[in-house]
Amino acid sequence: METANDSMLTEFVLVGLSDHPKLQKVLFVLVLFTYVMILLGNGVLVSVVIYDVRLHTPMYFFLCNLSFLDIFYTSSSVPLILGSFLKGRKRVSFPECMVQMFFSFAMGATECVLLGMMALDRFLAICYPLRYPAIMSKGTYVPMAAGCWVAGFLDSLVQTSLAVRLPFCTNNVIHHFECEILAILKLACADISINVISMAGSNLLFLAVPLSVIAVSYVFIVATILRIPSTEGKQKAFSTCSAHLTVVIIFYGTIFFMYATPKSKATAGAEYQSLTEALISFFYGMMTPMLNPLIYSLRNKDVKAAVQNMLGGKCLIKHK
Repeated sequence: METANDSMLTEFVLVGLSDHPKLQKVLFVLVLFTYVMILLGNGVLVSVVIYDVRLHTPMYFFLCNLSFLDIFYTSSSVPLILGSFLKGRKRVSFPECMVQMFFSFAMGATECVLLGMMALDRFLAICYPLRYPAIMSKGTYVPMAAGCWVAGFLDSLVQTSLAVRLPFCTNNVIHHFECEILAILKLACADISINVISMAGSNLLFLAVPLSVIAVSYVFIVATILRIPSTEGKQKAFSTCSAHLTVVIIFYGTIFFMYATPKSKATAGAEYQSLTEALISFFYGMMTPMLNPLIYSLRNKDVKAAVQNMLGGKCLIKHK
């Protein structure tokens, strides 16, 4: 165990899967491949939405923000994850660890609020189709998206500021792939009750409230869809919501599993649980951003048509 005094602590050590070298090699290739797919999938989606004027709508504007968020989130953590796989035990300076933790937490909080806003957008589009263009004008949905980012960064600023002030005088070994806030709080040798209360408040505002908005929105959405007389109309309405609902289930499912499961106090159980939490965090941090454009947008007929038009336009320019 590597020890450090709170006045001398200058770095953390990311253990990750150092006890499983073969698994590290496999995951290194998997993470690198997944990261490339995240950049390509979300990058294409952002380019298409910007390129095609027909996609300049609230729904695709929120999707564009989600893609930016996924690229930003993975880019803030992937270098550390790949480094820990290559070196076995990756040394990270205290400031670098705090900065990475700040951005990762900010992106997670922002996505929680953004998914709630997207559900609200679908609720207005399906339940109030005639009034929807007037309600969701550019002057409305742009501040809504901006508010998601501001709220996420403010929440992360609070949580990171509280964590930075803690003394770390026992050990500096983080049993994780990255500087994750719960893994860091476990190393503190002071009372973390304020951090726990603050995290509970954060979970209430950024997990429970958006999830409640999503649940209530879909209750009204389903009730409205069931009143649509034609089968084709019902299928079209459901298709605009099914992708969002899939993303919500994957996103919130992994988060609740990470933050709401009981913690084992036994040493062997704690080590196994740390490994399990790290792998779940990997799924949440890498697989979800890769699946988002596939589940949510690239299967959409409008996006497919926009991609074809964009590629066709570039081919014509080159031919000329």
